[in-house]
Amino acid sequence: MKPLVDAAWLQANRDRAVIADCRWYLGEPDRGRAAYLAGHIPGAVFVSLDGHLSADAGAGRHPLPLPSDFAAMLGRLGIGNDSTVVAYDDRGGAVAARLWWMLTAIGHETAVVLDGGLQAWTAAGGAVESAPVALPATDYTTEFIGWPGTTDRLHLRQRLGTATVIDARAAERYRGEREPVDPVAGHIPTATNVPYEGNLDASGRFLAPEQLADRFNGAGPDAVVYCGSGVTACHDLLAMEVAGIGRAVLYPGSWSDWSTAGEDVAAGPGG
Repeated sequence: MKPLVDAAWLQANRDRAVIADCRWYLGEPDRGRAAYLAGHIPGAVFVSLDGHLSADAGAGRHPLPLPSDFAAMLGRLGIGNDSTVVAYDDRGGAVAARLWWMLTAIGHETAVVLDGGLQAWTAAGGAVESAPVALPATDYTTEFIGWPGTTDRLHLRQRLGTATVIDARAAERYRGEREPVDPVAGHIPTATNVPYEGNLDASGRFLAPEQLADRFNGAGPDAVVYCGSGVTACHDLLAMEVAGIGRAVLYPGSWSDWSTAGEDVAAGPGG
């Protein structure tokens, strides 16, 4: 499947898909669940970034769980190996892309993101419901022990100067002018800035593939992408896939790991 579907596709296929509401808001850990209970796409289960898509401990603020733990979580949510999973949020896929990346990284071939998210659904006349959804538990199996398509801080440090490194955060955070979360402002030396929000048009939908390809300026599938905590970097990875570039490499620890480890830091508009 292509990585994006529109609201019309979801309307036609809702009954044979598992829909995952991935809403989450920085600094407001309970707001995503509250938003879900206030109104979600009918049949959608709530998937928590903190509770389902992150481990309790590891590198960075949102470390990846073990693939085996992720698989067990998927089964508890009612997602099986053959499920078609449609992830959405209300931020243009900023958080939904994390679930998409995790699924596709372990070989799940039927995982997509709803282009335009909840806003696109309601704009197309889609209804919402407030009752929480609990699907029957099932089994999800994976043979992966670690996460393919990732790198850690030590390996990335060794590749600086040869690897293409992409920072998905907002430009002011990349330049070191503002840092609302992590202890040090700036960016990883040699990194270029491709803010994830620029992957979207004014309606919150992804740009056309050729426009996305231009944004990444010749980066290839060996590029390393990071953000604050390994979440919105997945949006850039999704955009690169939509653009036909291929699957690049995720640094899951991202700036939250790099900035707390005493690594070299750059600031300003250049790499």
